[in-house]
Amino acid sequence: MNRFIEETGNEKVDVLVIGGGITGAAMAYEAATRGLSVALVEKKDFSSATSAVTSKLIHGGLRYLNNLEFGLVRESLRERKTLENIAPNFVYPYPMMWIHAGTSLKNNKWFIKTGLFLYDILSFDRGRTWDASKKIPSHTTISVQEVLIKEPNVRRTGLKGASIFYDCTSIFPERLTLAFIQSAVSFGARVANYTKVEQFLVDGGHHLRGVEVTDVLRGTTRTLTADIIINCTGPWADILLDLAKPGGVSDQLRRSEGIHIITKKLVNSHVVGYTTEKGRHFFLIPWRGHTLIGTTDKEYLGNPDDYRVTKESILELIDEVNESFGDGTLCLDDVLYYYGGLRPLVEDQTEETYRTSRRYEVYDNAADGLEGLITVEGGKYTTSRNLAQTTMTLVEKKLSRDIGRSFTDRLPLYGCDITDMNEFLFSAVRNNRDFGRDTVAYLARTYGTRYTSILALAREDESLREILNEDGEILAQVLYAVREEMARSLSDIMFRRTGIATLGHPGDEVMKKVASLAARELNWSHERLERECDAFLELLKLPVS
Repeated sequence: MNRFIEETGNEKVDVLVIGGGITGAAMAYEAATRGLSVALVEKKDFSSATSAVTSKLIHGGLRYLNNLEFGLVRESLRERKTLENIAPNFVYPYPMMWIHAGTSLKNNKWFIKTGLFLYDILSFDRGRTWDASKKIPSHTTISVQEVLIKEPNVRRTGLKGASIFYDCTSIFPERLTLAFIQSAVSFGARVANYTKVEQFLVDGGHHLRGVEVTDVLRGTTRTLTADIIINCTGPWADILLDLAKPGGVSDQLRRSEGIHIITKKLVNSHVVGYTTEKGRHFFLIPWRGHTLIGTTDKEYLGNPDDYRVTKESILELIDEVNESFGDGTLCLDDVLYYYGGLRPLVEDQTEETYRTSRRYEVYDNAADGLEGLITVEGGKYTTSRNLAQTTMTLVEKKLSRDIGRSFTDRLPLYGCDITDMNEFLFSAVRNNRDFGRDTVAYLARTYGTRYTSILALAREDESLREILNEDGEILAQVLYAVREEMARSLSDIMFRRTGIATLGHPGDEVMKKVASLAARELNWSHERLERECDAFLELLKLPVS
């Protein structure tokens, strides 16, 4: 991929997407597959905000049944299956253990079983996956003894058994978002990260015809014109609207904070879920030999650019876990890494963001005197593809031309054309015995059919074979990230193109090797190299307040 913003001349497209998270990525892909000319700009890196701070789950939204949102749950379950099909190397069925206890009605055995019975009915087509290994079974119930055998750290006190059901995990959400962007590019979309919208171009007093953007990396400006502009900036949606119509005309968006922490291994082979006495829920998720714990869900007031995870938020999550799980001794020193972010909410019918719907809205800003602008708010990772498909109905109407029907639910994403995941992994390891088994398996899952390009780089240069962590990641990935995946900072490489730092600090030696290779490829000065390392290390520090 190339940053189109570095090319000369201005750009005229049918659709301009602002925002490079999963919503914007899916939007650009859907529009490009309909034959529209598309450009996408993101002010930072792709998937560097809300889309990077998920629980790494692709789920149907079991708890939305509490709000009787059967339509949303059915849509989510259908899209869960679609993502299993079109992104088989990223999305996998995974067993979820929901604990039965007396601490809350929502932990009651029969309350949970009723919900799961409905969940099974609404996912009636869960067995119709392209890959037989992706089929999801119905839920089951297990005894106290079985719970403790499977997950010994579950607290025995008050335990009444558990329900086992399946949702899906997303092994690398940032790269799944990137796969949508790469897919959009394969259909002709033009994309650029580190490209900030500075102002809107207005024709006739109210019709938006484009934007002026700054290439943050080079300091140059460009004009991009479009028939339709789609605001996919998530927690920044209202700020962009105010930029479109100065004077602060938009309603302030409600934002919810969610954080996660990564600790040593606390659960074995199940995602373990609890509901606290206050009605909040959290999950303990097996991830790369460690445990991912999340999430919080409380309202955030303030500018999203100022958001930071606080020590208080981390301690609140730890306290919730200690109240219900394990021996109650989890502490701040056990946290290897943490992350957090903001999620936009589209309604205010409830006081607590936890109980607020995860519905999305597609809003035609012509009603506000901003013709040519569409704003998309809310939603969740699982339903982003369908949200884009829904938005195209409005785009088609505003363009006054037929753009055809969607087929993105029937087309594998870029690098994901794999019909049998088990056979694919087996063949990858068998055919590349000059590399370690862990390395090949990791690359095959993370890069899909493109894994061979990483191995080719390593075969050309023996130094790029060096293994960087227990997962088997190698230096060749760094070169590939810069050359082929638009990585432009050390943090891009460490957090969003590879998993080198997503379990915490990889060690000074690894950091220096990765940074030095990136510096050579990107022609960084010594001063720039030091700034990149400092910025990367700052992201790994635990908050002190």
